[in-house]
Amino acid sequence: QVQLVESGGGLVQPGGSLRLSCAASGFTFSSYTMYWYRQAPGKERELVATIAAAGDSTNYADSVKGRFTISRDNAKKVVYLQMNSLKPEDTALYYCNARYFVRAYWGQGTQVTVSS
Repeated sequence: QVQLVESGGGLVQPGGSLRLSCAASGFTFSSYTMYWYRQAPGKERELVATIAAAGDSTNYADSVKGRFTISRDNAKKVVYLQMNSLKPEDTALYYCNARYFVRAYWGQGTQVTVSS
């Protein structure tokens, strides 16, 4: 059974940090490109960060570049999103996504709220 389980969300003050984790099971994690998306209320889902299957290439949305870092541990089957210098506009439900050609899997999301 394929599962992607996100964790690490919560309430943080502006300028704070959080590290999100996404634990994978039920598929060959090391073959999949991994993505973090987010969706704020009333807005479309936004691609935040991407990491290649081997972890040797990453990409970021302009809105998070320099503040967020995506990484992965293929041995543990986990992808991370380190989020620093958080802003209120980073408030959203964060999802991880796994893709390999036409196969795609989604997690249920973890809520991040940035507020004083």
